[in-house]
Amino acid sequence: MDTILIVDDEKNYPLILSAVLDEEGFETLTANSGQEALERLNDSDIDLVLTDMKMPVMDGIELLEHIKKKDAELPVIMMTAHGTVEKAVEAMQKGAYNYILKPFDNERLVLYVNKAVVMRRVIKENRRLREQVRSQFSFGKIIGKSKKMTAVFDTIRKVAPTTATVLIEGASGTGKELVAKSIHYNSARRSAPFIAVNCSALAETLLESELFGHERGAFTGAASMKKGRFELADAGTLFLDEIGELSQGLQVKLLRVLQEKVFERVGGTKTISVDIRLIAATNKSLRAEIEKGRFREDLFYRLNVVHIVLPQLKERPEDIRPLLYHFIDKYKSERNSDIPVTRVEQEVERLFYDYNWPGNVRELENVVERAMVMCPGDTIRVADLSSDFRENVTDVLQVEGIPPNAKLYDTLVNVEKQMILHALKKANFVQAHAAELLGIGKSGLNQKIKKYNLDINPKQD
Repeated sequence: MDTILIVDDEKNYPLILSAVLDEEGFETLTANSGQEALERLNDSDIDLVLTDMKMPVMDGIELLEHIKKKDAELPVIMMTAHGTVEKAVEAMQKGAYNYILKPFDNERLVLYVNKAVVMRRVIKENRRLREQVRSQFSFGKIIGKSKKMTAVFDTIRKVAPTTATVLIEGASGTGKELVAKSIHYNSARRSAPFIAVNCSALAETLLESELFGHERGAFTGAASMKKGRFELADAGTLFLDEIGELSQGLQVKLLRVLQEKVFERVGGTKTISVDIRLIAATNKSLRAEIEKGRFREDLFYRLNVVHIVLPQLKERPEDIRPLLYHFIDKYKSERNSDIPVTRVEQEVERLFYDYNWPGNVRELENVVERAMVMCPGDTIRVADLSSDFRENVTDVLQVEGIPPNAKLYDTLVNVEKQMILHALKKANFVQAHAAELLGIGKSGLNQKIKKYNLDINPKQD
């Protein structure tokens, strides 16, 4: 049952309106001041506020401002006399759903209320669906519904409660640190530190100090004792990114820590014990590095207790659309505009599916962030994408197999077949997604697949 809060300083007016709306099947609450209304809002789940404009102490405009701070999507209808119409217009500009002039007939009131309540129901349903999508297709801040990402989520769930060392392999921009954080925050160590180190960002001597710490005077510039990342991560998780960049000397020291759980600071003799969980990541093949003599095989086996391989974005095209709208939602608050971005042009989605994404999810996020800045309205257009991005999209659709002197009908059939197959491949043969790319309904796509007797089973390599 929808609940309506009626606010008016005239004692009898809320009671009269309650009687009218109760007969229409609404639940009503009343308040005789703005402050009392705010107390009601804190105590109850309200679907609509119906408030008088002119009230002592806190008038309708001020009450509206308080309501919008609490819940910007809660509809408010202002009740006003003819003499305060200008104030009602001001209220509309500040977010009121509508206003109604006193005196009004009950039929008009019920019409206004019904429209506002229907809008509130739609907003609630959209919220529920967004949360459902997030819970179904995400793990922490990792977004994906493809089979490959579902397998990654399954591995995270299994390994997180354990103390096993994890090796994450994946190209730059695939989200290796997000996976490491998901493992940490779903483990018993979640309340302890998560410490990240990029092994490729520092020279060997600086990296050794960064990892193990140093004593005062250990080297030029070491003016005081400093704890390293291993000590700072004690009882928590240490994430070593780009582990393949470690020098042979540091590989030996890391192996000792993994085996014995002890180390010494640079320039020190005191043995320090730590309890850490190590998660390592690399964009290289460590097996290939072992064959080239650049990575220790014994260290590899210490790291590779659980192996997670993150697919590139081009290998999971069905995740492109959820990621696109996830980043739109992420950056909407940073737009210097009152117009929220809610969708993208169909051609933009096609470009996103056709692009190779060498920078993977990180690159997609950057493209969306830039488009959100450039977009003047509620829809991201092709014009909002950078020219560099547009120029590097490869359209893999080729008009092939058309014999010389072919008839127009035969040519159109050939092109339509290729477009359907192209869309199916881009959507990993998920027909609903392919239909979206083609701009047609799923039933229409099914009819065309049957009409042309197309093979829609993905080929296994």
